[in-house]
Amino acid sequence: MQSNSKALVVSSRAIVGIAVIIALVVALVLVMNLEVFGASTGVTVTSTQTVGASTTVTTTFTSNPAVSGNASSPLGINAEQIYSEANLSIVILQGMQAQSSLFGTQYVSILGSGFVVQYSGSDYIVTNYHVAGATTNLTVTFSDGDSYPATVVGSDPYADLAIVSAKQAPASEFHALTFTPSSNLLVGEPIVAIGAPFGLSGSMTVGIISQLGRTIQDPTAGNFSIAAVIQFSAPINPGNSGGPLLDSNGDVVGITTAVVQSSQGVGFAIPSDTIMKEIPSLVTTGSYNQHSYLGIGGADMNYQLSQASRTNVTYGVLIENVVPGGPASNAGLRAGSQVVTIAGQQYLVGGDIIISINGTRIVNNDALATYLEEHTVSGQMVTLGIIRGGSLTSVNLKLGARPPIS
Repeated sequence: MQSNSKALVVSSRAIVGIAVIIALVVALVLVMNLEVFGASTGVTVTSTQTVGASTTVTTTFTSNPAVSGNASSPLGINAEQIYSEANLSIVILQGMQAQSSLFGTQYVSILGSGFVVQYSGSDYIVTNYHVAGATTNLTVTFSDGDSYPATVVGSDPYADLAIVSAKQAPASEFHALTFTPSSNLLVGEPIVAIGAPFGLSGSMTVGIISQLGRTIQDPTAGNFSIAAVIQFSAPINPGNSGGPLLDSNGDVVGITTAVVQSSQGVGFAIPSDTIMKEIPSLVTTGSYNQHSYLGIGGADMNYQLSQASRTNVTYGVLIENVVPGGPASNAGLRAGSQVVTIAGQQYLVGGDIIISINGTRIVNNDALATYLEEHTVSGQMVTLGIIRGGSLTSVNLKLGARPPIS
C-alpha cells in the first residue's frame, strides 16, 4: 500500500507538470496568434487549466497595441479614412480605340480610371493618355454609377497624361482631390492607390514608395522615355491606369500609369509635379510642348564600359550617337566610333561621357532624363560636364523641344 501511495503521488505530480507544460504551450500559441493577427487590438487573453480538485494553472497575456484604431493599416496610415474621402473622386473611363493589325484597323474597348481635379474654377478629370488620348465614344462613370459622355480637353503622350471634361454631368458629381508636391516624397513612405482594376470600381491597394526618378518606355511616347517616374509597391492591374496615387494625408502625389508584366509589386506613376506643371497648358492649349531634348543616344556607364573606354569614370551617360542637326550636334558633342561587345551587348565607345548638368551629378540615363524633366524646359541653356579623351571639360548647350509624335 505504501509503494502504491508513492506511485500515486508521483503520478499526480507528473500530471501537474504535464498540465503546466500544456498551459504554457497554449499560451505561447495564443501569443503567436495575437502577434500575427491581433497585435494592434490590445486584447487580454487568460488561459486556465485545472488538474484534480486543487491544482489550477492560469496564464494571462495582454497584447501591446502597435497602432490605435482598427482603421490604421500595417503601414501606420488611416487607409479607411483616405478611402472614404477620396473614393467619391474616382471615375471609370470607357471608350473605343483604333488599333492596326494584319487584318486592318480594328476597334477595341478601353477601360481605365481617372480622378476629379479643379483648375481655374472648373472641374476636370485627370487620366492617362493611353486611356483617353486617342479614344472615341468616351464616357465617364462616377462613383454613384451615373455615366455621361466625355471629351478630351488636352493630352501629352510624352507624359502619358490627358485632361477630360464631362460638361453634361451635374456639379454634384465632382469631388476634387488636392495635389501635393511629389518632390517631397521619400523612399519608404506609405502610399495608397485607388482605381478600377478589371473594371472593379473603387478598389484600393496600399504600399510604399519603392524608388524615385525612374524612366519607363511606353508606346505612347514613341522612341522617348517617360522620365521622373515614381516606382511603388501597391499592387495595380489593367484598369488601374489613370487612378490617383495618394500619400498618407490623402493628397495626390501621382497618377498610376504602368505595371511591369509578370512582376510582383512593381508599379509606376507620373509624379504630381509633372501633372501640376502641365495642367495649365493642357487645359488652355490642348497640349504641352516644353519637354527638353538633347538629341543623343547613350548607355549607362559601368566598370566594364569604363575599361573599354580607357577611363576610370564608372558613372554617367556614354554618348553612342548624336542626332544630326540636334542640340547635342550643334553644341559639338561627340558620339562613339568604336564597337565593343560586353556580355553579348554591343556598344559604341570613344564618345563623350556626360557626368553632370549645371553642377548636378548625373549617374545614369534615369538621372539624366529626370533632371531634364524636373529642372529644364525647351530653349533653356545648360552646362554639361563631360569626360572627353580622359579629361574633364564643360560644354554649353541650348536644349531643343521634343518633336511631335506622328
